Amino acid sequence: MRDRGSVLRVVDELLWTLRRAGLVISTAQAIDAVRAVSLVGLGDRSSVREALRAVVVHDAEAGRRFDRAFARFFAAGRPPGNLLERLLAAGISASEVATLRELLAALAEGGGSHPPLGALLGPGPDLDRLLSTGEASRLVEAMVDASQRGFTTHKLVGSLGLPRAKDDLARLRALLAEAHGAARADAIVALLERELALATDEVRRHVADALADRSAAREAALRDRALAATPFAALTDAEAELVRRDVRAFVERLAGRASVRRRRARRGTVDLHATWRRAARTRMIPVRLVRKERRRDRPRLLVLCDISDSVRAAARFLLEIAYLSQSMTARTRTFVFISELGETTDLFDRHPLREALARAWGGQVISIADNSNYGRVLRAFEERHLRDVDRRTTVVILGDGRTNYLDDRAEVLDVVRARAKALYWLCPEPRGAWAAGDSAMARYAARCTRVLRVDTPGALLAGARLLLGA
Repeated sequence: MRDRGSVLRVVDELLWTLRRAGLVISTAQAIDAVRAVSLVGLGDRSSVREALRAVVVHDAEAGRRFDRAFARFFAAGRPPGNLLERLLAAGISASEVATLRELLAALAEGGGSHPPLGALLGPGPDLDRLLSTGEASRLVEAMVDASQRGFTTHKLVGSLGLPRAKDDLARLRALLAEAHGAARADAIVALLERELALATDEVRRHVADALADRSAAREAALRDRALAATPFAALTDAEAELVRRDVRAFVERLAGRASVRRRRARRGTVDLHATWRRAARTRMIPVRLVRKERRRDRPRLLVLCDISDSVRAAARFLLEIAYLSQSMTARTRTFVFISELGETTDLFDRHPLREALARAWGGQVISIADNSNYGRVLRAFEERHLRDVDRRTTVVILGDGRTNYLDDRAEVLDVVRARAKALYWLCPEPRGAWAAGDSAMARYAARCTRVLRVDTPGALLAGARLLLGA
């Protein structure tokens, strides 16, 4: 384990590299990052990566940027340490380094270099700061595509003052010669010229990395849009796992918003009228804030999900959303059905996601060997659970409405709709198929608040946003 100063220096350099990559890292996060790395140490790179990731990454895009920037930071060829440490390692004496430090400070104070020459010499946190802020940041943000790479690099090099820095090196050579002789001055300036060349290379690399990041982001966005529009039946196993990732991220965002709302509700909002009236009694001294309790009538959610083979792909993802929603709020109850109706609320409470879904899918809640019987399922729901439906309840049914020519009991939906706040039906089939064969969807649709077609992941997530108030 290195000393705390070493940890602080490495983390500072790394955080500015991450900022250059587009991550927004606050001062509080920077402090937490130093604490996290101090705890895990610098000996294991993967531990450092995971510790920092936990502190500064909050979404998938930031995660991708973090991984690329972290790998580049530790890539071979990045000069270790800061400028003065590298000069010491190259054989420059401590007294010569002390003189150089004083001269660089004097140049900066005299306005001989803007930005200061020391910030432009070699890769490091000073150069990272310059590339992350001000004119440099605006130039890179204005770059549209690879055709502007050369122009942007040229403008960026000029805005940083790298051409002017060569003139400052000539002045620095004369001052060093007075202090340590011409030979030593030539040796030191030669090393500084090499550092200046490294800085120029770092600017070029920064522009190239920005282009690569944008290209990767565009490709990811196109891939996500294509995936969202892919029918469930056409998803590969790898694509299905990506959809599950998006589902988890979606519900986690909802959980975060719910947590914020709960904190605000506990604190209450300021009642300006009551505050003013109370303060007026004491001629505004003192002013004590009066808060009013925020009441939010969150609807209860009852989800009925057909798990027969014809809708299994869509049903699996809806059940994942329902499971995660249930873990977020106790106001969600879940049911599965084919020809029988079985409640999975307790199952989802007791078991991890994959195990709970496997049990629901494996016949431990209802028989999976029967054919669909919507009439029997709706009748069972009316008999067992209709008393649990009130004006705060949203009922959601996912299914294709294919009854195998059995009684559809569509009238049950009239009773449910009359008692519920809303009744939504999620159907994976197009409207043109609702009157074909054994489909009762046309009769069911007339009794619902709204029918949503959910034949793709994007459509299902859009429906979930509506149902969960996202």
